[in-house]
Amino acid sequence: MILFPAIDLKDGACVRLVQGEMGAATVFNTDPAAQARAFAAAGCEWIHVVDLNGAFAGRPVNSQAVAAIVAAAPVPVQLGGGIRDMATIALWLDQGVRRVILGTVALRDPALVKEACRRFPGRVAVGIDARGGRVAVEGWAETSDVTARDLALKFEDVGVAAIIYTDIDRDGLMKGPNVEATAALAEALTTPVIASGGVSSLEDLHAIKARASSGIAGVISGRALYDGRIDLAAALALLKGGAPC
Repeated sequence: MILFPAIDLKDGACVRLVQGEMGAATVFNTDPAAQARAFAAAGCEWIHVVDLNGAFAGRPVNSQAVAAIVAAAPVPVQLGGGIRDMATIALWLDQGVRRVILGTVALRDPALVKEACRRFPGRVAVGIDARGGRVAVEGWAETSDVTARDLALKFEDVGVAAIIYTDIDRDGLMKGPNVEATAALAEALTTPVIASGGVSSLEDLHAIKARASSGIAGVISGRALYDGRIDLAAALALLKGGAPC
């Protein structure tokens, strides 16, 4: 199972939010590229990056910081936030991002996701962020009537590399991930699922890894790595052994 350390970008800095609230941002590093190098040097195999400003704006905003991360990190980078058309998808993939994450557009324009998967096989993931089991979009500012499971099932067999499932109700609160909901989603799919939201301890990682057979192939962690609740070396040792998703 792969650990994806998170670099969330707001105004060019590495931050963490609480339940997606931009006004509740804590700055952890003003040099995102240095943070990416540190994660890679510690043994991380991927870096997970989100352009938070872009998620709200509907277009890339932290482009300079993202480019610096891609240039600095000797490991693959997956990027989400504000990627809502084919031109932006192609731009980022051409600039060295290994995998783009499509969130809002997956709900608004599923045909675009399917076409992107066809054009860029293995390089498109779908981000499904849920509040109360319902998909939230536009930087989590809007909650739809569509369930996470129903949206994920739309992309079975179209070539999506992974589904990144975030439980917004747990995100940034250090209350533990929603393991049962994540595992239930993974069991309903053939597409690998990456767990996100609320991971706050090695015990949480144990619980997620214990459900690897359901189809959970990776886990994203942010705040707990930055504030020391999770020791990165111990986390990597715990999760080591699964095939990359």
